[in-house]
Formats: sequence, C-alpha cells, structure tokens
Amino acid sequence: MNVFKDINEIKQPFINPVVTIGNFDGVHKGHQAIFHQVIEKAESINGTSVAITFEPHPIKVLKKKDPPPLITLYEQKVELIAKTGMDVLICIPFNKEFAAISADRFLEEILVKKIGTKAIVIGKDYSFGKNRKGNITFLNENAARLGYKVIVTGWIPVANNVDGRISSTRIREVVMEGNVHDAVSLLGRHYQIRGKVQSGRNRGGRLLGFPTANINIVDELCPKTGVYAVTVNCRDGHFKGVANIGYSPTFDDHVFTIEVHLLDFDNDIYGQDIRVDFIKRIRDEKKFSNIDELSQQIQKDIDSGRKILANF
Repeated sequence: MNVFKDINEIKQPFINPVVTIGNFDGVHKGHQAIFHQVIEKAESINGTSVAITFEPHPIKVLKKKDPPPLITLYEQKVELIAKTGMDVLICIPFNKEFAAISADRFLEEILVKKIGTKAIVIGKDYSFGKNRKGNITFLNENAARLGYKVIVTGWIPVANNVDGRISSTRIREVVMEGNVHDAVSLLGRHYQIRGKVQSGRNRGGRLLGFPTANINIVDELCPKTGVYAVTVNCRDGHFKGVANIGYSPTFDDHVFTIEVHLLDFDNDIYGQDIRVDFIKRIRDEKKFSNIDELSQQIQKDIDSGRKILANF
C-alpha cells in the first residue's frame, strides 16, 4: 500500500480511483466492509482503491477538552488498513485551517482534480467539509457534473443486537467495561495495546515468585482494571500470558501499572516493544490481606489463563 502523508505529495491523479473517506478509528469490521467494497469497485473498473483519513483525528483539534481515547493510533491504523488490501492511503494533516475548507472546495479541488475520483464509497452518516455540508445529498447533487458515482454502504449490525451497529463508540465502551472478548466481534481481531517493557518495582519475581513485564503503554484506550488472559508478541516470538491492569491495592502504592506474566518464559525483554492482545477478563483487581494470599491468587489466575488460552 502506498502511503501519502500530505495531499501535496500527489503529483498526478490516480488511475480510475475509487475513494472512501473517514477517520477509521479502530479499523473495525464496519470500516473493513467499506474497504472491501472500495476494492471490489476499483477492480471492476481497473482502478485504484484509495482511502483518505486525517491525522491527528479531527476530534483532537475540534473538541476543546476530554476527547474520547483513540482505539488505534496512526501507525497501527496504517498497518490495519494495509492488511485489507487497499492500494493507497492518503493521510491529510488536520488542523483548524483545513477544518475551515468548504465541502465544495474539498470535493472539486482535492477529490476530483487532485485525486481524479471516479467513485466515492461512503457510509450513510458520514459528512465532510465546513459545517459538515459534504453529505450524501451533496455528493449526489454534484456527481453528474463532476463525473463520479456515489456508492452508499449500509451499517454492519452488532451480532445478536438488531438495534445496534458496529461503531468506534461502541468498541470504546466494550473495552473500557473490560468485556474484551466481545470486542472481537466488532473489531474482527482481539483488542491490542502496545508499549515498551520498562523497569518495574522489582517485586513480581522477588516477592511473589512470578516475574512480570511492566509495560509503558503508548495507546490511549486501556481496558478496565483487572486480570486478563492475554497473548504477547515480542522480538522473541509469540507467547501466552496473564496481565494485571490497575493500582496494586495490596501494596497501597496507588500507582497505575500494566504488568504481564509470560507463561513458560524467562528471557530478558527489558526495553523491547511488545504487543499485548486481550483475550478474556479473568477477574476484578482485589486487595489481599498479605503477600502469600496474593501469590496464591496469582497462581489461580495463571491456571485460569492456561485454560482460556489452551487453543491459542
């Protein structure tokens, strides 16, 4: 997949481009369905499949305080879109100046003249441009004059919930509630965090008998505090593990940490970048009366994790 980090990097229109536009936070199953529709249409006209997104996420620029946490940061979003088979990703730097561009100007100058759009695939609730004027009605009104087709995609419903649909908002809710096993049906994959293994407080192996990797998380969206069965990818390979997210109430130090005990693993991974896939929540975080009681519970958590991860 060719990635353009600025619209000015595009020197000439693409061949019969079929375009979709969106923030694509999470690159969830709804987004994936749109990408597949773009690819199919592009193949039918011997064209180029193109996705347009924005960085930073517009909500970071337009919402003054407390924007919702992103499901996927830019680097992961690019990786996931590439896996769908799209030909081109255009990432437009988003700022207040760009936010002031009218829908007419964005359509004519960027979509039509710069990119050469022959078809636009868009969700029925998406809009673009100043005051969100660039909706489906707007696109249809200009289609014949500017020589492109409009293809409107339907929503992907949430399994076993006829009233719901897959959305980034719903995924955030599921992850923050700790229901990571439910996120799979929305994302098409397990929810993942990334980070670097850093020095911890040196008590996992020394005090408890279970060494842990302390993760300095880079992602914004973190599952609810508690204990989880996880899988871990690092430089040394793919491993099973049990993760604890929380504040270590037994020790009363009130410091938020994400710690992972890798099963059947004793290599040194300090300083490594790792990825943690959350498979299932095991229990809430709990304060124990002493270290021995905590250590016994960790062994039970590991036993539970092994059962959950038996087929992973």
